[in-house]
Amino acid sequence: MIGRLLHPILSLHGWEAYALVAILVFAEDAIMLGFVFPGETAAILGGVLASTGGVSLGGILAVVIIAAIVGDSVGYLIGDRWGKPILRLGPLQKRQKGIAMALDQLSKRGAVAVFVARFSAFLRAVVPGLAGLSGLRYRTFLAANAAGGVCWGTCYVLLGYFVGQRVEAATGVASYAVLGLVAVVVVVMYVRHRRQSKREIEGPAPTAAEGSAQST
Repeated sequence: MIGRLLHPILSLHGWEAYALVAILVFAEDAIMLGFVFPGETAAILGGVLASTGGVSLGGILAVVIIAAIVGDSVGYLIGDRWGKPILRLGPLQKRQKGIAMALDQLSKRGAVAVFVARFSAFLRAVVPGLAGLSGLRYRTFLAANAAGGVCWGTCYVLLGYFVGQRVEAATGVASYAVLGLVAVVVVVMYVRHRRQSKREIEGPAPTAAEGSAQST
């Protein structure tokens, strides 16, 4: 079933493949699509496509990195203009404590906080907007955003590429072997992402003491 769903994606090549990967990576940060489809999965799929010859490795690396940087920049601009109303959205209302901590880290660490956030599913989706809301200078944000985008994009694209290359070298048959392996990778990444996002958005379950204190 999963193989059937992924087959159309892995059969893409050329501009269609570049466009799909770019849109998914861009939208994760710009409009918080990361709550639905994690950007690292799109980057891994791009790497696998490069290993099968559907796209060039250099081309997909450039697409993922640029899409990540531009997506973060759009998120920053949205936060700068509409940050406070966005914080009242349903998923974010459940994680106000975490958002307050992220804002505190942005005020204290600035660029370092932006860089580190790139490697957390939840923070990657919200920190660009919070950086704009916090008043962090765009020049500072862009430098950290670019550094994080380069490191993050390179790691995940190369992961997909080398996985595809190793499977092809071991079996001599790239298409079906890679398809099955990518199916497993995507499922693992998706389940991990959903669990991590759930914990980060909802926060830890209240303790018995906290629950009784709230009820009094």
